[in-house]
Amino acid sequence: MARTASTTTTTATRRSTRNLKREKPDLAAVASPPPAKKIKAEPVTPSKPKFSAAASIVKEEPTTPSPAKKPIKKTAQTPEDKAAVLQSKKLSSYAAYSSKTSPYPDFAHPTPDECRTAHKILAQLHGDRHRPTTVIAPKDSAGCGNSPTVLDALVRTILSQNTSDKNSSRAKRSMDQVYGGSDKWEAIVEGGQSKLQKSIESGGLSVVKSKVIISLLEQVHAQHGLYSLDHLFDEEDDEECMRQMLSYKGIGPKTASCVLLFCLGRSNFAVDTHVHRLTGLIGWRPTNASREQTYAHLDARIPDDEKYPLHILLIAHGKKCPECKAGGRASGECELRKAFRKGRKVKEEDFVKEKEVEEPIKDEMKEELKEEDIKEEQDA
Repeated sequence: MARTASTTTTTATRRSTRNLKREKPDLAAVASPPPAKKIKAEPVTPSKPKFSAAASIVKEEPTTPSPAKKPIKKTAQTPEDKAAVLQSKKLSSYAAYSSKTSPYPDFAHPTPDECRTAHKILAQLHGDRHRPTTVIAPKDSAGCGNSPTVLDALVRTILSQNTSDKNSSRAKRSMDQVYGGSDKWEAIVEGGQSKLQKSIESGGLSVVKSKVIISLLEQVHAQHGLYSLDHLFDEEDDEECMRQMLSYKGIGPKTASCVLLFCLGRSNFAVDTHVHRLTGLIGWRPTNASREQTYAHLDARIPDDEKYPLHILLIAHGKKCPECKAGGRASGECELRKAFRKGRKVKEEDFVKEKEVEEPIKDEMKEELKEEDIKEEQDA
């Protein structure tokens, strides 16, 4: 009996062990599923194309911002940068028309004969003009380049801009009285801009003009060590004189050409508002020519011996002639306009009274007071 029980127990144990050995692979399979089952489970996740599109959008947004949301910031120019740009533009513009070349090479007027005809007519109306042998600075008026010293001529011309002779002369007398006489440059600089502004306020645009004068004096002294530009008298090249004057902030072509014509005694045809208006009326320039382009054109075409008298006579005529002054109306009586129509000399019998065909002249002085000269000459 005991032997039989032991044998039975041993046999049962062996069977249990064999069963466990057979079950082990199944347990392992349950604990760690085969790789094939993982691969089959993957399709339940979002598809690859959808995920890639979303990821692409997220990556692109920071690199391509909307211009409306993130505008490009512009770097603000300093006053020094702006002045340098304007000065460069001014010198480049002058260089384009230097060497006595016209910006309108195909515009044939005025011819030398037309210039002499105009000179003769204007001399009969207003008296002839001749260049003086000695330049004397007027004591009771500002003048326009009328001074034996270059710096004084520049300051007088600045005072004369965009105002009447009466007002500019009043401003010059007040300035001399405040500082104890003319050419007191050191006292003017030491007194500062506000003091100068108050002294010349009767001349108009005193804020701008006082800034320009102080700036000019400081630039000249910093460059040459003294308040003088009289070395330009020894400069033989007219264009070099112009370039040196134009290099100063606040000095433009009109101011520099006046000083070249009246102070330095060179053959140069300055163009102010009267000259610009009249030469347009008689057809000596293209209708749309700017002041600067008109200067370059007329300086190239008018003979040297006619530049001084024609400049003065055209200004005198522009101030006095009822038809040709600013705001005037054509009546057919102006001798100069009878002789010329759009730059062409005409016979008397071909003349048609202009009051029948021409509209009233635009008041260009009103345009001037919108700072055409000041912007052109003192902004640069």
